[in-house]
Amino acid sequence: MVDKRQDMHFVQVFRVAKKAGIVEQDVPMIFLGFGTMNGKDGKPFKTREGGVMRLERLISDIDEAVYQRIMESERRSMTEEEARAASTIIGLAALKYGDLSNQASKDYIFDVERFSSFEGNTGPYILYTIVRIKSILNKYREDGGQVDETAETKVILPPAGETEKALMLLLTRYSEVLENSFAETAPHKICQYVFELANAFNSFYHETKILSEGDEARKDSYIGLITLARRVLEACIDVLGFEAPDRM
Repeated sequence: MVDKRQDMHFVQVFRVAKKAGIVEQDVPMIFLGFGTMNGKDGKPFKTREGGVMRLERLISDIDEAVYQRIMESERRSMTEEEARAASTIIGLAALKYGDLSNQASKDYIFDVERFSSFEGNTGPYILYTIVRIKSILNKYREDGGQVDETAETKVILPPAGETEKALMLLLTRYSEVLENSFAETAPHKICQYVFELANAFNSFYHETKILSEGDEARKDSYIGLITLARRVLEACIDVLGFEAPDRM
């Protein structure tokens, strides 16, 4: 992986390869230039000078940062051992999402503190949203409800409010977003989509009494909708290369 400053080098290599007959003329050869990963001082990390942290150290540090956030949370319900296991999953998400959420060709600041935050446009925030949906569905099951993991047996009614409508509209964009991201080799667009979807779900959640809804048909509709939201979020993070824990 090299940054965009090497663009001319690769353009020349591609031209030589085709002129020399090493590669057929109709074979596409594309250089995907990356922006530089910069420290908090705004300057690019320089591998030649040995100033870049080793990957295993980086993963360890971000896992530790996530672990400390879990242990300091007032809502913590996990043992230290459970928190350690969860921090490994969440830390990987923080690292991958932090990198992939930036447009590949743009420079960005690598900030462990920001990447590991449970708020804002971060991997942990996306995972927390998925875990929140899982928690609602588990409570629904405990109360005797049936959750269809495919969300196909629940009839989703027309929206009763603006936040529900916004969530529904975002869910319909799933295929379009993935197709465009693939066509443009732009994983940051998937990150942007899941962040918008997580925000839409949380707005809906805060304005809607999902489990205490008195109208059973409406409650079933809510359950079908959030089950679909969870499936779409999980499908997107699977494409991005990480998963959500069962608890956070």
